[in-house]
Amino acid sequence: MQGLGHRVAITGYGVVAPCGIGKEAYWNGLLGPGITGTRSVEIPEWDPLPYFESAKDARRSDRVEQFALAAAQEAFQQAGTLNVEPSRFGTIFATGIGGLHTLEEQVIIRVEKGERRVSPFLVPMMMANASGAAISMRYGLQGPNETICTACAAGTHAIGYAARQIAWGRCDAVATGGSECAATLTSLAGFSNMTALSSTGSSKPFDATRDGFVMGEGAAVFILERYDLAVARGAKILGEILGAGSNADAHHITAPAPGGTGAIACMNLALEDAGLSASDISLVNAHGTSTPLNDAAEAEAMTHVFGARGVAVTSGKGVTGHALGAAGALEAAQVLLSMEKKLIPPTAGTTQVDPAMTIDLVTGFARAWTPAPAISNNFGFGGHNGSVIIGPGE
Repeated sequence: MQGLGHRVAITGYGVVAPCGIGKEAYWNGLLGPGITGTRSVEIPEWDPLPYFESAKDARRSDRVEQFALAAAQEAFQQAGTLNVEPSRFGTIFATGIGGLHTLEEQVIIRVEKGERRVSPFLVPMMMANASGAAISMRYGLQGPNETICTACAAGTHAIGYAARQIAWGRCDAVATGGSECAATLTSLAGFSNMTALSSTGSSKPFDATRDGFVMGEGAAVFILERYDLAVARGAKILGEILGAGSNADAHHITAPAPGGTGAIACMNLALEDAGLSASDISLVNAHGTSTPLNDAAEAEAMTHVFGARGVAVTSGKGVTGHALGAAGALEAAQVLLSMEKKLIPPTAGTTQVDPAMTIDLVTGFARAWTPAPAISNNFGFGGHNGSVIIGPGE
């Protein structure tokens, strides 16, 4: 992060998603077919037991926390042994909602069976900070432990803020990322009734016929480390957080600012933070939700910043669906995998890019590329905008 002090390395990451559990399975899923005919995509036959000491411990964790701990396990295993004092190891995590499944289930129990039957574990299972707290406790991380809850921008905000903790010298390492599991019957009804969900059950970002998003779920966790300390211990540098931006549209609770003005400013803030120009960016991992308003505003913003068809663009939501507060984390993992594989995955589900858009959207097949700085964008209800710039590792 330009001018802020320490460089920030990524030395481990883990992924749990409907299209694959673990980084390699996730990558294969990103190259697969898009979503069709459903309001939500969920992890099939999810088994939390490998990530807990007992079935009882697993039952006392909402699915959103289970995902977070599963992704954290893969991340910490890859990072290896960090020589970091516990008080210098932070946890900056994200979610959009938290333990919504537990809350909805316990409301039904109270209505049908009475107050005495409500679980005493309701509060620790539903609270939004449970996932970050669980990671902190499992790995003994005694540095700052904070949860960011800025709707669909939360994952990106968490990564950017975590990197600043290291750049500022407040932490030597941080576990960061996001988790979400919010496809309950009530939430799906709410999103559907506000016409945010696809009426055709298809996710097709930037397509001329896009009509809303498909709900996703999952988690991604990253180990960020002070770059010089990572090098000193011989860690493999998987990537580097070069800069981040965060701002607000201050326009509407759900609709983006017309013309993508907030997104334009946010990307420019990230570029300034990284000490880069727009021409240094070779990939945009777009928010690309498949909603009419968001995609139009984001496409206009990308054209403004990078020029007409000036940079390759992709969105993973044609495969993953929209995982709300975990979206930014899952998409940062997409960027790292793209760098490792030297391929940009196609935007699944999209067959006809909206002719009003002047963006170079990768569709149909993966595109070969030489890894270089990439920007990942996420924009959330409430007018939250987040951008993070990731550079290649070794």
